[in-house]
Amino acid sequence: MSLSSASLPLSGHHVALLYGGLSAEREVSLSSGRECGAALERLGAKVTYVDAGRDLAQVLSALGPDVCFNALHGEWGEDGCVQGILETLKLPYTHSGVLASALAMDKAKAKAVMAAAGVAVPGGGLYNRHVAAAGHVMAPPYVVKPNAEGSSVGVFIVREGANRPPQELVAPAWTHGEEVMIEPYIRGKELAVAVMDGKAITVTDIIPQTEFYDYEAKYAEGGSVHVLPADIPPHVFEKALKLSEAAHAALGCRGVTRSDLRYDDINDILVLLEVNTQPGMTPTSLVPEQAAQMGVDFDRLVLWITEDAYARGDAGGVARRREAPGQSAR
Repeated sequence: MSLSSASLPLSGHHVALLYGGLSAEREVSLSSGRECGAALERLGAKVTYVDAGRDLAQVLSALGPDVCFNALHGEWGEDGCVQGILETLKLPYTHSGVLASALAMDKAKAKAVMAAAGVAVPGGGLYNRHVAAAGHVMAPPYVVKPNAEGSSVGVFIVREGANRPPQELVAPAWTHGEEVMIEPYIRGKELAVAVMDGKAITVTDIIPQTEFYDYEAKYAEGGSVHVLPADIPPHVFEKALKLSEAAHAALGCRGVTRSDLRYDDINDILVLLEVNTQPGMTPTSLVPEQAAQMGVDFDRLVLWITEDAYARGDAGGVARRREAPGQSAR
């Protein structure tokens, strides 16, 4: 049966909704999970909400769902670990597989793969956090961020004229790993592009109401203004779409991803910062907003993501290529 052929297209299907988890992005995941779970229920699915812990394999083995909707964000849930569990259990699951998830979460390795594929990425490199805190490893302004976190957790902008790097890097409360990515700060616009089934949707220009596009700007109501579609030169718009598609493909992603980019509108420089393999699905999230702009409402987006997992059959399989809802060739 085609899932989209019935009035309640997921009627009779048991979906395990994975959310919460163990990372610093737990609260975002809980919000994404609640929104996606409600949509799955409206679509007719039997939804079991699973706050994913270390006993995930045992919980899922007992539940025996038809498919897992992975609404986890950050470490463990988005870095290939949970994907490996689902592969072992032979359960179909949404979003990217083990390798793509692990690659995209590791900023240094992801940049190397994307650069080899011709995607423009920032310079910089990986440094031990104690070295990075002891003195400037490059002339300010620059950005310091954990190598394997998302949602702007643990990110610092070191402004021009700063006397020393952020000392939070060596504080006892630091829990974001021993290595940090340090990149030159690129002034200008914060852009985002959602990619569905390998095809870029559109470009959003994000105007944060805080110092930069931090956790609060991303998830607090009114934290940022989204200009959709972005008011940027046509050649930059098209390049942002192409870079995002190329990055999605180079990392081996599937389903829906979101690429984050920076555009220096004075020097006409566009770089891709990172690819999010399980982008947020909260009320302020960019992917649902872009999908809606293209005529795909939230429920239909969730349905497509779920169908995409079913289309592969076994976990980790390659989906049959098809046009995503609301999309057409550019």
